[in-house]
Amino acid sequence: MTDDRTTGPEAPELIWLRPERTGRGPRPAHSRDSIAAAAVAIADAEGLDAASMRRVAAALGAGTMSLYNYVPKKEQLLDLMLDAVVGEYDLPAEPSGDPRDDLHLLLRQQLAALRRHTWVPRLVIGRPSLGPNGLRYTEYFLACLAGTDLSGAAKMEAMALLNGFLCQYAEWEHTTAAGGRWQADLVVYLQRVVVSGEYPQLAQAMAGGPAAEPPAPDAVFDRTLHRLISAVLTPEGPAPRV
Repeated sequence: MTDDRTTGPEAPELIWLRPERTGRGPRPAHSRDSIAAAAVAIADAEGLDAASMRRVAAALGAGTMSLYNYVPKKEQLLDLMLDAVVGEYDLPAEPSGDPRDDLHLLLRQQLAALRRHTWVPRLVIGRPSLGPNGLRYTEYFLACLAGTDLSGAAKMEAMALLNGFLCQYAEWEHTTAAGGRWQADLVVYLQRVVVSGEYPQLAQAMAGGPAAEPPAPDAVFDRTLHRLISAVLTPEGPAPRV
């Protein structure tokens, strides 16, 4: 669905409501796909902040101002970038019918994308978007839950919960991989806290933790994801009393 108001104060803020081209004049030299691909490549190499309109225009061999004819605002460029990444998912024609397996495979694929594009979690949390590829993903996610007893609202909440976990996990994984002195200091600090005797519950929970060999990231992800999927597939009960 598009909106014919392409310019002026009443033009839609959401780029998906703007037609990519009006049908008048010569064929555009660039497309939203090519613009998004250039921006994603810059963000992958140098970080999200580096993907400015100027840098993207230079990568395309275009003038910065001419790029605004395609993407009027930087925020809309971010929407295009996010949807381009979601477009990398290789979704099956239809789910297998086993919600646990289907969700696990889908979220595994998402994690692979977040590992390739480490800037995506920050963007998803700050500016979630739902472009054409995002809608395709949403439709497939809901199809994975079609045979469950969950309500429509519960299915959407499950998607938000699992996506939030994915972003948080990918951020943790990226930060941990970066390491640094702070991480070593944190281990030392926690070891001191544990032996102080002031936090017995923490000590019990962390028994064999900081000093032991850290678990493989994939094992942590699979174990935690299994728990979350089990939780979201649990039939809805009464709301807790406040």
